[in-house]
Amino acid sequence: MENLRPRRENAGWWILGIIVLLLVGLLLYTFWYYQFREVSPEFNDPAELFKYGSIGSEEAEGVPLLVWEVLPDICADKLPGDDLASFGFIVEPGQSQAIGTTNRTIGIPRVGVNCALCHTGSVQESADSEPIIILGMPAQQLDLQSFTSFLWECAEDEQFTVDNVMAAIQENHELSLIDSLVYRYVAIPRTKEDIIKLQEYFTWYEHAAEFGPGRVDTFSRHKVQFDLPVDADSDYGIVDFPSIWNQAPRDGLHLHWDGNNDSLFERNISAALTAGVTQESVNIPNLEAVGAWLELLPPPAYPFPIDAALVAEGEPLYQAHCASCHTFESGNIGQVIPLAEIGTDPNRVQAFTPALVESLHTLGQGQPWQFSHFRTTDGYANMPLDGIWARAPYLHNGSVPTLRDLLESPENRPAVFYRGYNVFDSVNVGFISSGPEAEANGFAFDTTAEGNDNGGHLYGLDLTPAEKAALIEYLKSQ
Repeated sequence: MENLRPRRENAGWWILGIIVLLLVGLLLYTFWYYQFREVSPEFNDPAELFKYGSIGSEEAEGVPLLVWEVLPDICADKLPGDDLASFGFIVEPGQSQAIGTTNRTIGIPRVGVNCALCHTGSVQESADSEPIIILGMPAQQLDLQSFTSFLWECAEDEQFTVDNVMAAIQENHELSLIDSLVYRYVAIPRTKEDIIKLQEYFTWYEHAAEFGPGRVDTFSRHKVQFDLPVDADSDYGIVDFPSIWNQAPRDGLHLHWDGNNDSLFERNISAALTAGVTQESVNIPNLEAVGAWLELLPPPAYPFPIDAALVAEGEPLYQAHCASCHTFESGNIGQVIPLAEIGTDPNRVQAFTPALVESLHTLGQGQPWQFSHFRTTDGYANMPLDGIWARAPYLHNGSVPTLRDLLESPENRPAVFYRGYNVFDSVNVGFISSGPEAEANGFAFDTTAEGNDNGGHLYGLDLTPAEKAALIEYLKSQ
């Protein structure tokens, strides 16, 4: 009997050890599950991948899905309207998330952004008509600057507390004990901290002219990242979102407004990095798939009636006055026209400096995609005019509201107009930018502000009113 006691004691220790190991394993599994587990939705349709697929922004700058959902409730007083759509987010019928936002699980479901956020627009024939959603179109309705400012103001607000956010989440979701603990002690505090910290990249906002909807400064965030100056007027390069359809014939052309890069793939990765992707998190397969789809995405056909006879009258005018710079067959397409000749606002060109080029070429070291194609230029690149009707307002900084205004001398172009209203002006080709509806729904764009000058591009000014009408009608068909 005496020999049995040590055996029983040893068995007890073995059982205790197994229990401890199981508990440690459970804790490690729980930690992995809520911190590192990754689940990404799969998309068989490249258009759906473009709209909702991850490019890698969720890891560094993603917001937990359940927190994202309650932000409009927690900070309702900071919204310009009723919900996030008031910043210009586009939500398709039957969808719960906006185009250009992603839902990817990294521990917990997180919301990120992708290319479609800034490159999907909508057009209405009238204020009462259903919006026509156009993929690849500049998001002329998206006020990205106001949205990011909303995030910071919300995170810093006294209403953004763990208790308030948890209460808002639990109104619509029944959380498990572990989920509740994760959100209360990790997800919500970290979200608040990360949003406030992100503000460091955008301190230059307070010095630059207000963007307004449909515009962005692509490279100032990189300047902050590389500790380059962004405090003088000329350090800012606020530009319109470009269209991104029909990319295949653009391969090898000088891209971006100032022609600073001739690699489609490098351009796509640089855009992803601007959207919050890191060098480590960038989703190359998804970017490649979306890029291949965009190469073949046709420009949108003009959705309203066109006068075919007037189009025929406009074609020879286009060939005489526009084709040498703006057709794919022209040797001048994608080439840079010096500032002294083109005469448009110089800020975007001046903002892209040799020091920034040198710094950008350090990105991707050790990766197959290391940057090597950036360069400075002395002007703006000739752009193709495919789908030009859907790319208003015009010029690189979006300072001219319609094509008809662009055919007027600068002193006769609108000095102040309203951006962001998506009802289309079929006569002048652009969006309605004056009058009570535009004022009520748009942003007052002041062309006298730094970087907003509407001068230059003095082509077609001598055409008669009838010739201008014919040329504009032809451009609708492109």
